[in-house]
Amino acid sequence: MTTLEIKLSLPDQLASQAEAAGILTAEGIERLVREALKREAGRRLSAIAKELRSANFTPMSQQELDAEIAAVRAELRLERARSA
Repeated sequence: MTTLEIKLSLPDQLASQAEAAGILTAEGIERLVREALKREAGRRLSAIAKELRSANFTPMSQQELDAEIAAVRAELRLERARSA
């Protein structure tokens, strides 16, 4: 666990409201950080999805996916057989 010391300067009313809501506790700050990280991950995922849509990416058919999976599995079997 990492311990951080954070110093905030907030308007009095905002600080009072945050304190009353339990946000200015270690648990409250941890919750806020976790929520912010989830939002950021969502933004990154949305950006990646947008890039894929604009890249004229042609999705693979189920048959193509099955063939790729079979090829990878065959390669893994060969590697295991060689190392045995």
